Amino acid sequence: MGKPTGFLDYEREDAKASSPKERIKNFNEFHEHLSEEKQKCQAARCMDCGVPFCQNGKVISGMVSGCPLNNLVPEWNDLLYHGNMEQAYNRLHKTNNFPEFTSRVCPALCEKACTCSLYGDAVSVRDNEYSIIENAYKEGYASAKKPSVRTGKKVAVIGSGPSGLAVADQLNKRGHSVTVYERDDRVGGLLMYGIPNMKLEKHVIDRKVNIMKEEGIKFITGVNVGKDIKASVLLKQYDKVVLACGSRNPRDIKAEGRDAKGIYFAVDFLTSTTKSLLDNDLKEGTFISAKGKDVVVIGGGDTGNDCVGTAIRHGAKSVIQLEMMPKAPDKRAENNPWPEWPRICKTDYGQEEAIAVFGNDPRIYQTTVKEFKKDKSGNLTKLVLVKLEAKKDEKTGRLNMVEIPGSEYEVNCQLVLIAAGFLGSENYVTKEFKVDITDRTNVATKAGKYATSVPNVFTAGDMHRGQSLVVWAIREGRDCAREVDESLMGYTML
Repeated sequence: MGKPTGFLDYEREDAKASSPKERIKNFNEFHEHLSEEKQKCQAARCMDCGVPFCQNGKVISGMVSGCPLNNLVPEWNDLLYHGNMEQAYNRLHKTNNFPEFTSRVCPALCEKACTCSLYGDAVSVRDNEYSIIENAYKEGYASAKKPSVRTGKKVAVIGSGPSGLAVADQLNKRGHSVTVYERDDRVGGLLMYGIPNMKLEKHVIDRKVNIMKEEGIKFITGVNVGKDIKASVLLKQYDKVVLACGSRNPRDIKAEGRDAKGIYFAVDFLTSTTKSLLDNDLKEGTFISAKGKDVVVIGGGDTGNDCVGTAIRHGAKSVIQLEMMPKAPDKRAENNPWPEWPRICKTDYGQEEAIAVFGNDPRIYQTTVKEFKKDKSGNLTKLVLVKLEAKKDEKTGRLNMVEIPGSEYEVNCQLVLIAAGFLGSENYVTKEFKVDITDRTNVATKAGKYATSVPNVFTAGDMHRGQSLVVWAIREGRDCAREVDESLMGYTML
């Protein structure tokens, strides 16, 4: 490496975030990134560790350790340190089609597996990635590069989330003609409407999509395949079809009073905010508003946190976030050693903002909703919450969270946001294409493959593997594109 003692010479320094009370005034990204020279020092911390767990991307104890894309992290850190920014971009882009997205929204599995994190602070890989890709746009390295030869083969990609975009990008580079169908009015899938603007400003997506258009990819928005256009029509028009429609079937909460007015799925709440923000700068009455309301978010993951941050920006009166499971430890437990993914409690941006605004962490652990209470007009007014405890099922041996008798209590609530995850793909698409599905309603394929049970139809992303990370969606899209290319050409160079 360029500076073998860099991890000893420099302390980790992250991009500075605006204070919680300042950043909730708008929906903009809120990190101030380091100067080029300071970022070089951070890249110098990448040590010559011999075995780069950061780019491993393998399952250890049931969890992925390192980057699923196998990003060449030590290589582009070294190039960044030496100031060879064009080559750093080339090495980064070799494995990752969309570093402009992952450097903003990825939970940085690479950093959790970094050798430096064994006894100290990990290398700031994600910030280094951000520095490389934004410099590439500034200097023109990331500009459009049209394929020099076209194969004459046509592929339709259904869905423009990260997996669909990755499929399209890879196949277009190979010279195939790609058309992407998106049912929403804008390209990006959950990147556009599922991830709030403060995590990923939408001009970043538009910037990349415009480059992909210049490179020859055709995007058709506002067309819901399976409803507006038949599978048979697409299979006649295109040599291959790729289903990358995501895992958009939300998990519901079944409790008395579920039909009360004021209960929404998280994805609908987040979508309405972003769409209104882009269409009319949050004109009143054009989105699901949390203003002045007691809000309860059901679910403790990233989406739940996004709901907390969004509700606070709306001007919520109070915000509570319910988690069924016990609080994770603040530090790694002995049975969770490096380089496993750390199962620890993380306080994310939305929770930080709730602490700053309301004076306490919004999360309530081992708790769920037992009843939704409503007034005579059907409007939600209160929730009956109940505490949970873990008990072992005598038949299966599994631990289940069960109610503690007599632990019920009420809280005021006029808006509930259900962020309990997703169950799988939406069946109107799978039924239209007549593809086999798994017991989790994901599209079925052979292990490690992407071809479905229907000839010429492939699948990738959350629709294939279930709800997951953006970085996994990109990996799925790249691997699917390779299989599609091989089926078209008899061999592949992807």
